[in-house]
Amino acid sequence: MTAQTPSSLSSAAWEQRYQEGTPRWDLGQPAPAFQSLLTAADAPQPGRAIALGAGRGHDAIFFAQQGFEVTAVDFAPSPIQSLREQSQAQQLSLNLLQKDIFDLTPDLAGQFDYAIEHTCFCAIDPSLRPDYVALVADLLVPKGELLAVFFTHQRSGGPPFGTAPAEVRQLFEPYFDIVTLEPVANSVPSRHGEEHFGRLRRR
Repeated sequence: MTAQTPSSLSSAAWEQRYQEGTPRWDLGQPAPAFQSLLTAADAPQPGRAIALGAGRGHDAIFFAQQGFEVTAVDFAPSPIQSLREQSQAQQLSLNLLQKDIFDLTPDLAGQFDYAIEHTCFCAIDPSLRPDYVALVADLLVPKGELLAVFFTHQRSGGPPFGTAPAEVRQLFEPYFDIVTLEPVANSVPSRHGEEHFGRLRRR
């Protein structure tokens, strides 16, 4: 499945954002919701995970540190290069792909126990969200999980394009059981009240 992307959301446009400075969606650290998840007593067991729209890879690196076998994907070359340097410095083995996420299937269909979502869903054009949901479902094994931090702001424009819990449920429930979808209690101050953590299980 290949989705047509508007020029403002093309690979070159994203690369330009990285070249112009630190992107505003880059926290410089793993998402606090993921840190809480993987250090909890009932943390998901390590497995094969794909980080979609991984950016500079703070989340991907963190999952790899916790024993997950991580494939990280991004559209632009700069973040993939940054991820390569970070993983080598920490002697972590990650599979890095500079690719449009919508070109991942059919080659990688059914290859992952987990999909990691932080700032990809909010970065794509909202018209592509049904395609994104179908993609994630295709990438996961049955009972595989999407571990997601959704940007639930209500500001106009984007990226990042906001969403709402009701929209997340409507989009994902045809393919997924919603295990949890709740406000993030420990967001960084600039995102307080604007994030939901979701754990969604593929049917």
